[in-house]
Amino acid sequence: MASGSRRNAYEPSMRDRVRALVALATVGVGSAALSGTARAADTGDTITVGAGETYVVDTTTTLGSVTVAEGGTLTAPDGHSLTMTVDGVETGSALTATLATSTTIAPGSYTGDIVLTVAEQNLATFAGVTFPLRQALYVGADGAVAAKSATSALVGGTVTDSAAQGVSVTSTSEAFDGFYVAEGASYAITDTTIGFTGNGRCDFVGDGAAVVGTGAGTRLVVDGVTVSNKGVVRSGLVAEDGADVVVKNSSIQCLNGVLPSDYVFGGGANMLVVPWRLGISGNVRATNLIGTGTKVTYIASSIASETWGAFSTDSVSNASATAINCTISNLGDEGYGSFADGNVTERILGCTLDVGTYGTIIGASNSTLYYGDSTRADVAQLNTDLELGLTDAELAALPVQSTTVTSQQFGVMWHGAGTLHISGGTVLTTAATTFLDKAVRATITVDGSEGAALSPGNGVILQVMETDNPGSNAGVYTEPTDDPVKDTSWDVSAGHDTDTTASFTAIALTGDFYNAMRTGRNMVLTFDASSIAGVLSASESRHALSTITSAEYAQLGHVTNTAQPVVNNGVVVTLDGGSQWTVTGTSYLSRLTLSADSAVAAPAGSTVSMTVDGEPTAIEPGGDYSGAITVTVS
Repeated sequence: MASGSRRNAYEPSMRDRVRALVALATVGVGSAALSGTARAADTGDTITVGAGETYVVDTTTTLGSVTVAEGGTLTAPDGHSLTMTVDGVETGSALTATLATSTTIAPGSYTGDIVLTVAEQNLATFAGVTFPLRQALYVGADGAVAAKSATSALVGGTVTDSAAQGVSVTSTSEAFDGFYVAEGASYAITDTTIGFTGNGRCDFVGDGAAVVGTGAGTRLVVDGVTVSNKGVVRSGLVAEDGADVVVKNSSIQCLNGVLPSDYVFGGGANMLVVPWRLGISGNVRATNLIGTGTKVTYIASSIASETWGAFSTDSVSNASATAINCTISNLGDEGYGSFADGNVTERILGCTLDVGTYGTIIGASNSTLYYGDSTRADVAQLNTDLELGLTDAELAALPVQSTTVTSQQFGVMWHGAGTLHISGGTVLTTAATTFLDKAVRATITVDGSEGAALSPGNGVILQVMETDNPGSNAGVYTEPTDDPVKDTSWDVSAGHDTDTTASFTAIALTGDFYNAMRTGRNMVLTFDASSIAGVLSASESRHALSTITSAEYAQLGHVTNTAQPVVNNGVVVTLDGGSQWTVTGTSYLSRLTLSADSAVAAPAGSTVSMTVDGEPTAIEPGGDYSGAITVTVS
């Protein structure tokens, strides 16, 4: 049984079936496989591995001391992994090389209550790379799996085939997981503390994560769990490949680690840092959702990353990511709150986002993002639709809240096509542009009837621009200096499926809208029962630097605009439902349509005038104008 303070309580009816899970066999040490003529020494309670020696531990073993010299190898048999705990703390394991997938016990002297666990490898593959994962507890369809678990890392509490409660898991080495729930398992982790220091290996498979839920049919509930990690890709929670994960009343915080000095950026399974071409830095995402059909829901919880990202999705299809009454933050001065990638529906309801660079990045086609209130009706509907399992008491205890986004830079950035809906009392307060669209189809709807508001610190609500993504981490962005060439086949006065569209209802707006595309993409704006004071115009955008390398990544997305006539960047504006546009500067449009009760006005003390194709034209209620439109104030 567990020795010292590492004692777990089990349901009596299950004791026989899970005895192997908690037993720490003391049947002696394994065999020495010699690389030379020297032999590793074992004296019953001690293993010493000298330089040039390899010692194979055949079975789970308890010891008082382990010494591994430089050049010595302490390992498990083929097909197995070796995990060491000292006084209940997983320690000593290090990746064999920067991008290696396996670990070894690092040279050093270890003393205390030592357990060497020999476990079957848990193999996970991403992008053609296979990772032999190690974890404190592996849970499969039939419950806890002794053969794949290093249970000496589970300290205190109660562990059964269906739940872990009051457990503590600590790791100070590399590439070790806390809980790995897979194979269609149903499991709950409650009132548990997890603290990991040291690098992980791949957050696409959760190699190094505190908690992983994976596989179609897997149901994992995390309630009252605190995760505090520090390390490269040492994520707090990873949900993947069709799992259904619900996190309640929990806290996840992940801080950056130290990259290996010889690391060179690689994508896919070797992505240990965020690509700089997103305009941010960092080497750990607090959470990640990946795969097809995966669902994750965070309720009344806190999610924080130092930089990079807090609430992430990546490489997904038909996925659902939901946060209700959560705090989502970057602890440093850059990073994103959430990332919507692939065909994912992302709901952020009643949440507080305090972020460095972006509230959300929309990164791939067909992503849909909702910012809204956690109304009783909406939460109850999600409880049914997502099968959250919240009781009536839990639903009643959730207060109705509005979402607030406070960003040191941007609100929402598109580098992949996607849709954003804003409703309720949502407030976006940003130091820079509210909506930043980098040459993709962005669809925006904002309903201000219940108090939603936008406050851009730089005065720009929507910026449409050519992408400044250099295409690769080795690339360089170079600002074009030539004039755009007119595409005579592109209709600048109509909407297209590929255009950026933004619709605003019952809201008062102050700020500018610029379309700086050089190639064919229109900005289609509709205002219904709303007011807008600002410039709505085609423009030329410029970065502060003409070339941007990885060293200047923070310059990405930051541009100034010069209003200029439309070329291929149509600006199509509709004023409806009594809307009023107060023009604050010269604006170049390709179409302007007004309902009979809508108007275009000038600030107090000024007058507004319009030309269409160079001809002075009165702006009349019910008017519909197209061509080269210039609206000026004087």
